[in-house]
Amino acid sequence: MDADVIVVGAGLAGLTATAELADAGKKVILLDQESEANLGGQAFWSLGGLFMVDTPEQRRMGIRDSHELALQDWLGSAGFDREEDYWPRKWAEAYVDFASGEKRAWLRDMGHRIFPVIGWAERGDGRAQGHGNSVPRFHLTWGTGPGVMEPFEKKVRSAVDAGLVSLRFRHRVTALTKQDGTVDGVQGSVLEPSRAGRGEAGGSIEVEDFELHAQAVIVTSGGIGGNHELVRKSWPSRLGPAPERMVSGVPAYVDGRMLGVAEAAGGRIINPDRMWHYVEGVHNWNPVWDNHGIRILPGPSSLWLDATGQRLPAPLFPGFDTLGTLAHITRTGYDYSWFVLTQRIIEKEFALSGSEQNPDLTGRNILDVLARVKPGAPPPVEAFKNHGGDFVVAGTLPELVSGMNALTGDGLIDEHQLEQIMVARDREILNSFSKDAQVTAIRGARRYRGDKLIRVATPHRLLDPKAGPLIAVRLNILTRKTLGGLETDLDGRVLQFGGEPLPGLYAAGEVSGFGGGGMHGYNSLEGTFLGGCLFSGRAAGRAAAAAVG
Repeated sequence: MDADVIVVGAGLAGLTATAELADAGKKVILLDQESEANLGGQAFWSLGGLFMVDTPEQRRMGIRDSHELALQDWLGSAGFDREEDYWPRKWAEAYVDFASGEKRAWLRDMGHRIFPVIGWAERGDGRAQGHGNSVPRFHLTWGTGPGVMEPFEKKVRSAVDAGLVSLRFRHRVTALTKQDGTVDGVQGSVLEPSRAGRGEAGGSIEVEDFELHAQAVIVTSGGIGGNHELVRKSWPSRLGPAPERMVSGVPAYVDGRMLGVAEAAGGRIINPDRMWHYVEGVHNWNPVWDNHGIRILPGPSSLWLDATGQRLPAPLFPGFDTLGTLAHITRTGYDYSWFVLTQRIIEKEFALSGSEQNPDLTGRNILDVLARVKPGAPPPVEAFKNHGGDFVVAGTLPELVSGMNALTGDGLIDEHQLEQIMVARDREILNSFSKDAQVTAIRGARRYRGDKLIRVATPHRLLDPKAGPLIAVRLNILTRKTLGGLETDLDGRVLQFGGEPLPGLYAAGEVSGFGGGGMHGYNSLEGTFLGGCLFSGRAAGRAAAAAVG
């Protein structure tokens, strides 16, 4: 044996599993097909939001949360309805227990800290028992994604220094080896060294073959979001036609390769049609990888139009129901939509997903964070407004419509029709009550202290010149997360088609649908992807450590 355990994939789930194994005194080989610059995987690029329940930070913001309410929201969003949802549901229940219990303390003991204003993501489909978060639960990490990674990377590097962990980059696994029905190692190719930076393509030239053996293998290789062909192949009809054009929220190496490798060894993949893609993607004007898209994290005030200029129906408002909106947009026959807003709205309500788009939070710079309450949009948002190819800025409505039609070349936006929609919406602002469901939602959001402070603009008329200039943003479909994957039990053991564990093989993170083969069901409540990597990586690492003795 070359080690006690081999971990395939050096993202957040892989780091967590490796840290747990090292804490137990086990010898680990951690493999990844990319260079060391990519240690931590997609967690590095994330905003660092974590789903937590009934925390001191929530209570300080006046939020009353509970395990019961969180589980109601999770199950209402997941919509488990398949025979193979047995383990996904078990994982969902266990994860809500974790998020309501030891998650915060476990992370805090390792130095993790939380930004004091709790965000309200995925506000839902308007039903108490339906999709969405009833209360704000998006706990933003102080330090964003790198701040989530940091404790686990430190543990792993300390274990490297202690001789317990061997890091082997540019090792691409192409097969799992078995002896007497038990997975006992990996085979693959060593790729040529790469100087490519984080997120950049490292090349696929093979230098030599390798084979390694251990008592157990943990697969933590991520999902399929960088492989658009596989995304379209897995696309379900309930989300409408698969888009012809999408932007990538993850690098191309997030290709789903290890799903096929584990399946070939006898592992079972379930719920491959469950996926999570955003509808507020914009092309990165300063891209890191090919077709690089960034998600706008919107407040609720922007007017949302389809490609033809029709207003999206209630409750498909910004930040409410991602997949409901996705299905509506794809059925229009177009793969894009529009936000129409004002300078006041972009200054208060636009945030961009990603550690690199939030240097103040990522760098833990208190003075720069406090500057967000001052007039003006955050510098990264202003940079997108000025340089982004999906943004149109105009002083008048005719100029705005002309710019929108020129950008797409489709000529679908009618100035008179858009003016009627905006004037009708603006009339609803005159009172503190309204029959317009979006206006009511905006006023309701501002009753939450955090939204009123930094997230939701004061209601105003879109056509008020004092609120201008007018802004239109073309929104693209942005690939992101795989919600299905390798079926696992609560120990992270990969299951075979008969339901029995495949001896020696474990899985964690996105490759296992963040646990069980799909603990989110059909929908995410947000802040649950990083947390799913942590929870499933911890479970698999601890179980494998106990199993190898």
